[in-house]
Amino acid sequence: MRKLSLIVLTAGILMSVTSQVEAKGCLKGAAVGGVAGHMAHHGVAGAAAGCAVGHHMANKKQKEADSKKQQSQ
Repeated sequence: MRKLSLIVLTAGILMSVTSQVEAKGCLKGAAVGGVAGHMAHHGVAGAAAGCAVGHHMANKKQKEADSKKQQSQ
């Protein structure tokens, strides 16, 4: 289990280094995921997963806003 946590942490760090400019949603997702993971005794894995989900949701929201903007023009 410890090895899995280390792998997830390393993957999260590598993903955050490559996308520092586009970190929308990551901090909020990491905070929520970290708290949820802490309750299940997997805080780091929860934070990494929360960051990924938060980033995905922010991108999805941005694409929807862009498409609405294009439709209105």
